[in-house]
Amino acid sequence: MTYTAEAAAVTSHRGKWSQKGFPHSGWRCVDIEDYSDLGPTCEMCESQKIRYIHYMQHRNVARLLACGCVCAGNMEGDLAAARERDALMIARAAKRKRWLGRKWKESKKGNDYIKADDYIVTVFYRDGHWNGHVRAEGGDFQKFSRRSYGTSDDAKLAAFDLITGLLSSGNKAD
Repeated sequence: MTYTAEAAAVTSHRGKWSQKGFPHSGWRCVDIEDYSDLGPTCEMCESQKIRYIHYMQHRNVARLLACGCVCAGNMEGDLAAARERDALMIARAAKRKRWLGRKWKESKKGNDYIKADDYIVTVFYRDGHWNGHVRAEGGDFQKFSRRSYGTSDDAKLAAFDLITGLLSSGNKAD
C-alpha cells in the first residue's frame, strides 16, 4: 500500500467516499493498531489493504471504521496528523523488532527486567507459564498480565505492546 494509491482511491470516490449521505468529514481517530503485515481492507475507500489501522469514530455512525492513513486524514480533515500517527507506528514497529535483543537485567529474584519509556517491565515464570508486570517508574500505574505466555519472549512482547498502547493513547507514566 502506498499513500499515492490510497489518495487515488479517495479522489476517485471509491467505496464509502461515493455514498451520498454517508459522512465524509467530522471523524476523529480513537485508536491506531499495527496489524504487523498488510491486513484488512480500508473500510472507507474499500480498496486498499492496510497495515496501520486508524480506528475512526463519527457521532452519526454506530461503529468504528478501520481505515488507512490517507482516508483517516481526509475523514478528520488533518492528513498531517494521520501521517504522524503512521510514522509513530512505523517507528514503534522497528523498536519492537529490537525489543528482545535489548540488554535485559536480572532482578534479585532471578526475573528478567528492563527500564524503557519511563516504565519498568518484569517477566517471571510461575506455575508453568510466563507472566509480566509493567510499572510506571515515577507514577502509580502498574499492571500484571491477565494471561500467561508460553515463552518469556512472548511475555516481553506483550509488555512492549501494552506500553505502546499507553504511549499512543497519551497515557504517560505519571
